[in-house]
Amino acid sequence: MVTLVLAASDNPARVSYQAVHRLLRAGHEVVPVGIRTGEVAGLSIRTDRPAVANVDTVTLYLGANNQPGWYDYILGLKPRRILFNPGAENPELEALAQAAGIFTEEACTLVLLSLGQY
Repeated sequence: MVTLVLAASDNPARVSYQAVHRLLRAGHEVVPVGIRTGEVAGLSIRTDRPAVANVDTVTLYLGANNQPGWYDYILGLKPRRILFNPGAENPELEALAQAAGIFTEEACTLVLLSLGQY
């Protein structure tokens, strides 16, 4: 199963950068998608909203005010769950996802990984 990291960054100071590295170290398949091209952990950051099969989790680092243009893409991936990391909480997208049968959780990917609860 795949984790799609939305708002992935090639900046080591960004939590999304750290999340990609930690997810890979934990053995997860990761697709980094971002606003700008770059590379993180040897993976190209995709900006073309790629079609990705078998998405288990979309982990969001994109702020709520920037999410509406991504709703169709996120929901169209049909992930099992969407993780709203701190700063990415969005009741509107949560409601849309839940109506589509997608589990949502406001949680930090890094904390879930560190607790073995990812």
